[in-house]
Amino acid sequence: MFTKILIANRGEIACRVIATAKRMGIQTVAVYSEADANARHVELADEAYLLGPAASKASYLLADKIIDVAKASGAQAIHPGYGFLSENESFAKRVEEEGLVFIGPKHQAIAAMGDKIASKNLAQKAQVNTIPGHNEAIPSAAEAVEIAKRIGFPVMIKASAGGGGKGLRVAYSEAEALEGFTACQNEARNSFGDDRIFIEKFIEDPRHIEIQVLGDSHGHLIYLNERECSIQRRHQKVIEEAPSSFITEKTRAAMGEQAVALAKAVQYQSAGTVEFVVGRDQGFYFLEMNTRLQVEHPVTEAITGVDLVEWMIRIAAGERLSIEQSQVKKEGWAFECRINAEDPFRQFLPSTGRLVRFEPPKTSMRAAHPDERLGVRVDTGVEEGGEIPVYYDSMIAKLIVHAPDRLSAIEKMREALNAFAIRGIHTNIPFQAALLAHPQFIAGDFNTGFIAEHFPTGFKSEMVKHPDPGFLIALAAFVQRKTRERAKGMSGQLSGYDIQHDSELTVVELLGSGETVHHAVKYSDLPGQNQDPQGVESVIEVSAQKYDIQSHSNLNDIVIEGTLNGKPFVAQVDRNLPKNPMAIQISHAGARIVCLVLSNRTAELYRLMPIKAPPDLSKFLISPMPGLLTQVHVSAGQKVLAGEKLAVIEAMKMENVLLASADGVVKSLNAKVGESLSVDQVILEFHG
Repeated sequence: MFTKILIANRGEIACRVIATAKRMGIQTVAVYSEADANARHVELADEAYLLGPAASKASYLLADKIIDVAKASGAQAIHPGYGFLSENESFAKRVEEEGLVFIGPKHQAIAAMGDKIASKNLAQKAQVNTIPGHNEAIPSAAEAVEIAKRIGFPVMIKASAGGGGKGLRVAYSEAEALEGFTACQNEARNSFGDDRIFIEKFIEDPRHIEIQVLGDSHGHLIYLNERECSIQRRHQKVIEEAPSSFITEKTRAAMGEQAVALAKAVQYQSAGTVEFVVGRDQGFYFLEMNTRLQVEHPVTEAITGVDLVEWMIRIAAGERLSIEQSQVKKEGWAFECRINAEDPFRQFLPSTGRLVRFEPPKTSMRAAHPDERLGVRVDTGVEEGGEIPVYYDSMIAKLIVHAPDRLSAIEKMREALNAFAIRGIHTNIPFQAALLAHPQFIAGDFNTGFIAEHFPTGFKSEMVKHPDPGFLIALAAFVQRKTRERAKGMSGQLSGYDIQHDSELTVVELLGSGETVHHAVKYSDLPGQNQDPQGVESVIEVSAQKYDIQSHSNLNDIVIEGTLNGKPFVAQVDRNLPKNPMAIQISHAGARIVCLVLSNRTAELYRLMPIKAPPDLSKFLISPMPGLLTQVHVSAGQKVLAGEKLAVIEAMKMENVLLASADGVVKSLNAKVGESLSVDQVILEFHG
């Protein structure tokens, strides 16, 4: 067994590998960029070495420097995590050539599975189901149209070297096939330096289901059940679960056996994942093989009790896999939500900055401790006070739950999301909560087009319907009233001006449009023995509905825990809001309200207040996110037309193109190419 390994990665996956290595008594070496000098993985490792500047190509992609660090530190092996160099066959080969061990498959396997055309041909030879299509590189758009006609529409046009949604189009007609081929070829050439394109049949109502495989260097291979990864946004997974509620035991076994057959065909040694697309008839077809650890591996660990990182290390050290196929467990149900630094209410634009608060829910499971089951686990690479940089992926944490069955796992995940408090940046937690509350998701009735179908224009706060809106109003009244009660106990108040308590209040809900909704509230504390000596208990009446709320939480806590009519709840309360310090925000189950809790007389006067009109910003081009201004396509005095490209901002490995919303003439440029922009910073101004 190794005594020291280097982790050639950052963020939560670097921390995840460190956790298992520590449990195994193996020392760890971290590498980091200048942007990650104070990152959590640097703090957790036994040693840490600077690679270079923030950009990945100047740090985490420097294969030679990473190998040099490994040798200088005395590490015997390198774990690549996922992303960066994890599926780079040249890197894996170089590691072995330098006398080190690559904790992953052999470079030949990476090469065989890294090319989509070659991997599909190999899968066919291994008698793995493949989607009908043309597996050779197609030379021209005209020939692509003819091939598509022979296969039958709809077809999927894919770049051989594609990934992450790039180089991918679905065509339902000859015209779309012609246009899609050209677009895919251009994207693939620019993104991957490889413009080979192939075409295959598009499976309607598809599910994305993947099989986890594990193989050692002695020819022993097993599969560890499946993961359901159909909830995707723009081809990026959002929620994963294990097992799948869709496939039958017969389909599961058939998929597992074919995944093992493919892995055997390339003499696979490590943890790997074979991805399938599954149709509504349970017909399944090979998509690709990921020759690395997957982001969503914790859900498999939860239902099987197998530490996949541990076995990657043991297999790399030459150990035999001690698990037989018949011993693989499938116990309970697990979900994973990817917590991303992005603003779901602004088209999921990247959100960067300092983590002013980072309070994960209470955990009862830990990475690298597979014996801890049926609970909550958080895998993360960030800490409170840390900085979320613009240079890397937007995922900052993974929230994992494990429960006896699917419905209880959904409920546990919803509770955990309610308790996950992050401030300073925006996250996709409200969107995750909305997905988990959707009736079709709860019923397991979805496919890969679920998000596109139900949120075609993006995600807006009004799309989230709280199951009991009165509770949000009641909790706002409860929190504000208890704050007032504490203030009433302060000494030194002037006679006649001391704080009074009213049993009748008005909660004024502030809508985004500037309009308000007034809710009448009756408030009373429970007397006598019902009063909890350790907390507070009150009854709030909203629209003839009574809410018995009890809580032990401190009044200044963001996360409020308590009981509602005897049942536990967790919600979040924000005070001193930037745009209205008098207001409070209540968040629960993905829904949120901003409101004022007032006496009835004050509420009457508030109705008379004029609504302040928002400023006219139409003559400015404003940065919608923090990021790097990489391109400006106009100059002062230039006439532009609506829809014309104005500028490009790069943030979190994504390019965001800003277009003109109307015709106009550029008055001035207020930012320069190469400048780091803050959110709402003016890039250019038009003549009024």
